[in-house]
Amino acid sequence: MSESKEFLYPPKWLSKASTGERVAHELRMRIISGMIETGSILSENKLAADFSVSRSPIREALKTLASENIIRLEKMGAVVIGLTEKEIEEIYDVRLLIETFVFERLVRMDINELVMELSKILEMMKVAIKYQDADEFSYQDILFHETIIRFIGHSYILMIWNNLKPVMEGFILLSMRMRFKEKYEDFTRVVKNHELYIDAIKTKDRKLMIKSLHENFDDVQGKVDDLWRSQQMLSKGVEQQDD
Repeated sequence: MSESKEFLYPPKWLSKASTGERVAHELRMRIISGMIETGSILSENKLAADFSVSRSPIREALKTLASENIIRLEKMGAVVIGLTEKEIEEIYDVRLLIETFVFERLVRMDINELVMELSKILEMMKVAIKYQDADEFSYQDILFHETIIRFIGHSYILMIWNNLKPVMEGFILLSMRMRFKEKYEDFTRVVKNHELYIDAIKTKDRKLMIKSLHENFDDVQGKVDDLWRSQQMLSKGVEQQDD
């Protein structure tokens, strides 16, 4: 799959993805970023030409995005719905519910292996910060939370997580890219928040866990603000290219 514009979704994350999945990931990023505006009509023929693929993977991608309520399929083409600030905050509400539930399961489990794995991931996050690699930091950040969720072996909780993950990845990526540019010093605090998270799991301390959850999830408004600023910057970039 080749395309004239620079990819927003990291190509290195797509080594095992089908062509349709690759298109879906990129279109999702462009919609979340505001590069493709709410109300835009997406044409199968135009997208197939833009991405240099057949219409079949385009249809696959559009069906995926429609299932996420990012677009609406109509006879004239796909209409972009996008995401509101409220919807983004609601996604984090669901994440908070999931991780609160998961912690209650962890209290009754042997978590030594989990603590070791999370500590390794946190070290990778620190390396990404050192080298100012926003994409790698985002990947490790998502992996950190997914590792906690997968550990309890709850298939339906994992299903909910997997349904949230594609959209969540998009705005985490955009937010972190913005933060590395404008709030790099803030990552010292972010690392401490994750260390607190690990300590709460290690000690199985509910009060500490509540504190760590709030330290992580009360940060959502900042991420939402980062996302909107990222949208504005990308939109200006597109306008300049069009000129």
